[in-house]
Amino acid sequence: MDFTKRIPLLLNPAEGQKRVLTISELTKRVRTIIEQAFSHIWVVGEISNVRRPLSGHIYLTLKDTGAQLQAVIFKSAAHSIKFELKDGMEVLVFGFLTVYDARGQYQFIIEHIEPKGIGALQLAFLQLKERLEKEGLFDPARKKPLPPFPGKIAIVTSPTGAAVRDIITVINKRFARVEILVYPVKVQGDGAAQEIAEAIRHLNTMPGIDVMIVGRGGGSLEDLWAFNEEVVARSIYDSKIPVISAVGHEIDVTISDLVADKRALTPTESGELVVPRHDQLIDSLVKIKTRLIQVLYNKILLAKSRLLRIRDNLSRKKTIDKILRLQQRLDDAGQRLVTISKHKVELERERLSGLANRLDSVSPLRVLSRGYSITTSGDDNKPIRSVEELTVGMKIKTRLFHGKIVSSIIEILK
Repeated sequence: MDFTKRIPLLLNPAEGQKRVLTISELTKRVRTIIEQAFSHIWVVGEISNVRRPLSGHIYLTLKDTGAQLQAVIFKSAAHSIKFELKDGMEVLVFGFLTVYDARGQYQFIIEHIEPKGIGALQLAFLQLKERLEKEGLFDPARKKPLPPFPGKIAIVTSPTGAAVRDIITVINKRFARVEILVYPVKVQGDGAAQEIAEAIRHLNTMPGIDVMIVGRGGGSLEDLWAFNEEVVARSIYDSKIPVISAVGHEIDVTISDLVADKRALTPTESGELVVPRHDQLIDSLVKIKTRLIQVLYNKILLAKSRLLRIRDNLSRKKTIDKILRLQQRLDDAGQRLVTISKHKVELERERLSGLANRLDSVSPLRVLSRGYSITTSGDDNKPIRSVEELTVGMKIKTRLFHGKIVSSIIEILK
């Protein structure tokens, strides 16, 4: 490319004159040439130094083994990126080359970006799946069981699609005695994910809803993308009402399917999962009734057999019972006799104790214990009551409380 022909008056000024440019003018001319030469091009490279300031723009560096290129994704384009940009990721970018005047450096303005070797939506799906799985949103332990006999079912889907008609038809065929509430939402396009998430949150504020079906019919990955959005996944996770996800066909697996309490392979199957078949339920009840009747009949036969055995043994039992009652009366009489005997013995013991106390109170030994003594003649041990019975030289015995003494009378005092 001959740049001298595209920059007039820059290299061949008129004779005797000089064409002097300012830095801004020069940069502007360079930018014009670069933008004209390198517009609407695809570039492949590895991402590094990803930055996201508050402005909403994304700044990054594209590089290969031999060079690097500064690039920017403005907010309007960044808003549409479904996957997360990470350092080291190899990408294809579409846009144009320009010059950033303030620094005098060229940079690439990215209008579209996609991962190399895998679709952008598929990568976004895998990134979100990995992140939510680490947070525990897919944990089977937190999934709520479906009610066996729901009274009111809410369906979050497009009111005009085939999916809602299929679901309602199946439910009415299987169990017509149930109330169905259809909550109309967009199921694809801008704002669809927000509508679906808001519907789920709103239904959780309404009383009486036993279970919820969220889904749509089949379509491309782009058509089903609303059910791969994080806002929908978190609204399902936060729902207190059990949620069945029914999106697309069997081969279509969405984030909503993974986080929901139950996944239906198709919208039609969701109608089969949410209610039992009425005729099968009636058949099961009849079988249960038959088994209950048989069990009760067997119990009656068993009770009747026991009563007959009791009747046959009744006469023997009456005789034995009479003997046992007589033995019980004898036991009672013996017990009363023992009680009376113990009482009389106690009374006699108390009476003897009183007599012993009275004898002890008049005992000569009790008098001696208080300091008195008893004097008797030394020959016949007769008590001496007066000095008249004594003579000088006569031997006498004196009994004290402890021991006795023998003495002779040497003088009698009257």
